[in-house]
Amino acid sequence: MPPAVLITGAGKRIGAVLARSFAAAGWHVVIHAHHSPEAAHALAAELPSAEVVQCDLLDGDAALAMVADVAARLEDWRVLVNCAAVFRYDDAAAIDHAVFAEAIAVNAETPTRMAQAFLAQSQAKGGKRVIQFLDQKLLNPNPDFFSYTMAKQAFAASVTMLAMAQANPANRVYGLAPGAMMPSFDQREDEHEASGRMNLLERLTDPQELADAALFLADGWATSGQTLYIDSGQHLLAQPRDVLFMARGL
Repeated sequence: MPPAVLITGAGKRIGAVLARSFAAAGWHVVIHAHHSPEAAHALAAELPSAEVVQCDLLDGDAALAMVADVAARLEDWRVLVNCAAVFRYDDAAAIDHAVFAEAIAVNAETPTRMAQAFLAQSQAKGGKRVIQFLDQKLLNPNPDFFSYTMAKQAFAASVTMLAMAQANPANRVYGLAPGAMMPSFDQREDEHEASGRMNLLERLTDPQELADAALFLADGWATSGQTLYIDSGQHLLAQPRDVLFMARGL
């Protein structure tokens, strides 16, 4: 069997782009799904070597059981890509407790626990790689999607700390921070077209660029603990609101 990668939230959108790219590069792709199992199974059927696993990332113990199962079954599980996330609105005026609890669990706590379990349990013939999906908002914050952004900031801290904790230098932990790339929240296509160009290059960033970056990190060429920003320079700007609202003139 080829080396394996598990990608959370890989049934659709950016996760599916990643799955197809890893498959084309010769990887066995473990597609994690929760809300879109039908799409995940359809995608797996298209790929030369793939399987589907399911769990709700709100249930951290279920996620750890999933990791343990994959680690026990696969002889060369080298990469974990924590791509799945929730993106719900609250703002700086008042945290919405339910939104905050879900964001912290799904966007920070569970994927960090999964990374720890993967690093401890997986069988890999080469070094292990963890790729944590972050957000360009780390360096270009605004008050919108307040709990989401707080969770991503916490998640970013895990990259540095997990990298420092690895006794085996062959194991690497990375961050991958995209900018506006696909329609999100309640955007119309024309709004996405406008907001996606609100970066230094004034261009839409192709999700394939993100997949290519993930494949680069999977080879371990970069120093552990690094974060790559794939956003056409959006993180170098200072934007007062989320670009989906800026595109509406709000």
